Amino acid sequence: MHRTYSLRNSRAPTASQLQNPPPPPSSTKGRFFGKGGLAYTFRRNAAGAFGPELARKLSQLVKIEKNVLRSMEVTANERREAAKQLSIWGLENDDDVSDITDKLGVLIYEVSELDDQFIDRYDQYRLTLKSVRDIEGSVQPSRDRKDKITDKIAYLKYKDPSSPKIEVLEQELVRAEAESLVAEAQLSNITRSKLRAAFNYQFDSIIEHSEKIALIAGYGKALLELLDDAPVTPGETRPAYDGYEASKQIIIDCESALNEWTLDSAQVKPTLSFKQEDYEDYETDDSDQEQQVNQNGEEEEEERWTDEEEPVEEEEEIEEPVEDGEEVEPVDEEQDEEVETPAVA
Repeated sequence: MHRTYSLRNSRAPTASQLQNPPPPPSSTKGRFFGKGGLAYTFRRNAAGAFGPELARKLSQLVKIEKNVLRSMEVTANERREAAKQLSIWGLENDDDVSDITDKLGVLIYEVSELDDQFIDRYDQYRLTLKSVRDIEGSVQPSRDRKDKITDKIAYLKYKDPSSPKIEVLEQELVRAEAESLVAEAQLSNITRSKLRAAFNYQFDSIIEHSEKIALIAGYGKALLELLDDAPVTPGETRPAYDGYEASKQIIIDCESALNEWTLDSAQVKPTLSFKQEDYEDYETDDSDQEQQVNQNGEEEEEERWTDEEEPVEEEEEIEEPVEDGEEVEPVDEEQDEEVETPAVA
């Protein structure tokens, strides 16, 4: 099965897309201010073109995120206008359409308010990354100083190897390397802590924003249930609408649900296919198996060794004659040779 794990490849269709094929791309995409337009290209190329070289890439990211916030702010303002216009349009329709569109306008307006809150929280993520960018900019001079001193030493060694300035520059290089080492360590530590904090801000705000919008969408669908969409024949009148109290209660319930929501009560939880504990157990199982294999190997070697020794012991027992009632004392071969030698002489 083909799966995509990188942004460089096309995304595989999801289960919902296979069940319900997505519509064609919007006609507003790819216009003058969209992706590939003049404004987008200018922002992408101009951001991070200046400043310290070490901080340019992150500066570009911070600038792009600022443009993302501006886009979301425009979306929130336009959504407010859309909610007002929906209520104005429904005012001239029948009672049920007028009441439902008015209440739907309230919910959509609330979505724009949530967008504003999301923008404020999303900006905390951007500012945290911006602080890392500032630290990167402060580390760049130490790198430049070290490189500059290294170049001077190389130039003097090539032009005048006996110059007394070389020793002075080497001492300065040692101090510069020490300062750069401290700065690099601080940058490494701060980058990790700030990166984790920044994306915690972003993901917490996304979870809150998404779940609250899902709540609003659920109550909006409950409002639509009050709308009678049964077809009527010409000249037939619809039943009188009596859903004013129900629609009002739906708005009240929606407001209560939004006020009572907390991050701990989030309904969507990530489901991981692995756990750290399982991984540790897997490692211990592997080590236990290796120990068992080693023990089994040692036991097999011992058994093999004993099996090879047993026949030798049996042959030695056979070679030594034993008579009934006599004890055989062990005789050294050296003593036998000493005794036999004088006899021959």
